[in-house]
Amino acid sequence: MDTIAELFNYWVVIVLMMIALYIIVAQHNLVKKVIGLNIFQTSIFIFYISVGNLDGGTAPILKESISEYSNPLPHVLILTAIVVGIATTALALALIVRIKEAYGTIEENEISDRDRS
Repeated sequence: MDTIAELFNYWVVIVLMMIALYIIVAQHNLVKKVIGLNIFQTSIFIFYISVGNLDGGTAPILKESISEYSNPLPHVLILTAIVVGIATTALALALIVRIKEAYGTIEENEISDRDRS
């Protein structure tokens, strides 16, 4: 049976996901929504890195004395996802700046009200 300490990473993932989901749903400010999406993305990164870890595994360097290797693929995928996440965040913030110039606000409900009228 796994102890709570062994499952700590997974509990962190769940807590971060729930915090991010709350921010995305409850907040009307577009910048706060982007922050919520970044927190959610970070929780996914932690999850993938946790899954890719092997107890007793070492770096995948061939040596005769080593028999168990950790899988490097999740870590490589996360590096790529971090770069894509930064680019996506930059684009989202640029769009928010443009929305601020066009509508004078970044509050979602105020933008909807101005579109209706």
